[in-house]
Amino acid sequence: MKKNFILSIIAISVLFTACKKDFLDRSPQDAYSNSSLWTSASDATAALAGVYNGQGWSYGDDGNGWASATWIVYLDCVSDNAYNQYPWEGFQAYGNGTVNPSTGDASAYNYTAIARCNFFLANIGKTPMDATLKANMIAQVKFIRAYEYFMMSQLYGDVPLVTAQLTPAQSIASVRTPKADVVKFILSELAAAATDLSATNTSGDGHITKGAALALKARVELYTGDYADCVTDCQAVMKLGYSLYPSYSDLFRMISQANNPEIIASAQYVENPPENSNGVLGVMPSNSMGGWSSIDPLQGLVDSYETMDGKVITDPASGYDPNNPYANRDPRLAATILYPGAPYLSAGATTPSYYDPLDASSPDYYASGNNTSPSGYVVKKYTSNLGDFDNLFQSGLNMPVIRYAEILLTDAEAKIEQGTIDPTVYADINLVRRRAGMPPVDQTKYNSQTTLRSLIRRERRVEFAFEGLRFFDIQRWQIGPQVMNGPVYGARLGTVNATTGQYTITGDSLKLETRIFAPKNYLWPIPQSEIDKDKALTQNPGY
Repeated sequence: MKKNFILSIIAISVLFTACKKDFLDRSPQDAYSNSSLWTSASDATAALAGVYNGQGWSYGDDGNGWASATWIVYLDCVSDNAYNQYPWEGFQAYGNGTVNPSTGDASAYNYTAIARCNFFLANIGKTPMDATLKANMIAQVKFIRAYEYFMMSQLYGDVPLVTAQLTPAQSIASVRTPKADVVKFILSELAAAATDLSATNTSGDGHITKGAALALKARVELYTGDYADCVTDCQAVMKLGYSLYPSYSDLFRMISQANNPEIIASAQYVENPPENSNGVLGVMPSNSMGGWSSIDPLQGLVDSYETMDGKVITDPASGYDPNNPYANRDPRLAATILYPGAPYLSAGATTPSYYDPLDASSPDYYASGNNTSPSGYVVKKYTSNLGDFDNLFQSGLNMPVIRYAEILLTDAEAKIEQGTIDPTVYADINLVRRRAGMPPVDQTKYNSQTTLRSLIRRERRVEFAFEGLRFFDIQRWQIGPQVMNGPVYGARLGTVNATTGQYTITGDSLKLETRIFAPKNYLWPIPQSEIDKDKALTQNPGY
């Protein structure tokens, strides 16, 4: 971010620091004099910064409201990709199916960011400023509000659709709006925003562009089965000049942040001041690397990565060796997950160490209970080079929210679901695969809707691991009973040669927990605390 954006955040912090004691936190204007704020374009710019910076959800206050880094990575723990080993962090119960309305600190049912958006939209009209700039700001805030409603409606289904400032009495009498109506609102807002947003933004401030509005609209349309409009919006984004970043592994590093052509929308951070830094990176590495191992990849995800010849590991012709399981695999596996025997560079080191979660004397021993991964796997995606960071808990690493790779795979999936299997489907998928170092799709094998559907679903899983999308895919594909029931496992027991990294398997897979999944688990329970405040709210079925 540029200095002027940070200064705006600091200037607005007094104005937009509102108490979260109530479900909708609906009166931020009480903290300041409203009449003194909307007198110039600079005031509007400061207010806009407050909207971007306002923390919206209740877990992991990392200083970014509309797209928290915490949620981007932790959401995979409520899927078959990962396990959250610390119950107090709130995501474990969602993942294993035991969550109830009174448990879990990881609540996304929070209207703080929406209240800020509504306040901004209610007041910006009276500000004397350039009309085009004003329309652009309005469009940005409409996007942020639409994104908040997208996330809440995906997780909770029906939610109160609040589009104006509420009185305290109104705030405790809100009823849930049917999800279909919320989605209709989201799509309408994004369509309107796209017309007033800039096509590009090279300022480095991370503000929303036309591409972000169209891309989120395409995501919502894919999720709701509106495939024709989804393809139309994907095609519109494709004309805006985005492209894939050359290196998959470096895509998630600090070195890629300046005008990255793949990033359509991202959560923006700065290393200082700490309240605006990315505080989530430290939860991923293991103990010896200065982390907590909060998010533990599962064997099912590891097994989803193909071999280098483009075959699944269950294919006898793939060359997969279960006794040397990480060799000859899709390069995205090594870029995403640190597995037993994998090399890594500690901060300040010049020679690699080899990750060893299996030796009881290792600082990363899986059963030590000391910030080590019980699955034997660690998320590497955002911390592939630990030397990039002075402090893993106060970094300036931006977190991708929407990337061009998603547009390519969304376009392909929508066409597959339409039954429109043409060369563009393969072209979309092959762009993503080739960037990763994988061969193009075998069109003799993947030549029908059924086979291409299995391919695109696997491709999404490995491409977007730990980017917060897997649970939504499970939800919309209705595959929860198949992938979220039963025991979940990690790596197999064995030894790691400290000199060479050679991993020798000697035992069974590490078992983490046994999960249960019922139809109710496609949605999260409305927190009981919110129902206690607002008697008009109803609970989701099964809770």
